[in-house]
Amino acid sequence: MEQLAWEAILAAGVFFVLGATSPGPSLIVILRNTLIGGRRQGVACAIGHGIGFGIYAGSAVFGLILLLENSPDVFFVLQIIGVFLLIWYGIKMWTAEMDALQEIEATAGQHQRQGFAEGFAIAFFNPKIALFLVAVLAQVLKPGMGIGTKLAIGMLGMTIDTLWYLIVALVLTGTPALEYLRQKGEFVYKATALALWFFAASVIYSLI
Repeated sequence: MEQLAWEAILAAGVFFVLGATSPGPSLIVILRNTLIGGRRQGVACAIGHGIGFGIYAGSAVFGLILLLENSPDVFFVLQIIGVFLLIWYGIKMWTAEMDALQEIEATAGQHQRQGFAEGFAIAFFNPKIALFLVAVLAQVLKPGMGIGTKLAIGMLGMTIDTLWYLIVALVLTGTPALEYLRQKGEFVYKATALALWFFAASVIYSLI
């Protein structure tokens, strides 16, 4: 029976959590749909977003593994690019403005769409998600990983993303906890930036 690469799975899981919980456009879309159509529409939006993210995660895992096993030199270059992307994402997180999150109520009644379609679209058509996944997964994937590990990482990304936005739609909406999250969004961004920079530094250390 195949041994799962738990170190890679856990490392990917940490960054899936950081990516999902960082305030941004996806959070605004989930909140807007919940405010417009209630928790049912919010749940549909969360599921749509999770599926869109899961497609990206699965594609990134299987595509990068093939590249790693068949073109190690190209994969090494991709790792270097990934490090710079992690640093760039950290800078974007550190300097991010929270104004957009403060305008949720003002725009909640505009451009209403079906929850699932909008949730899927904000994930699937967001190139930043693809870049983030490539930057992170290029550092945690190893040659020879079995299909079980690949599936586990892809499914973990989809599960974490879906569960977080389900929590937002079902539990946090309309509570002081969500307001607290919005007010502390800058802290969440900065904590994520530090984690990304630390991870980039550890990768650089392992490559030299």
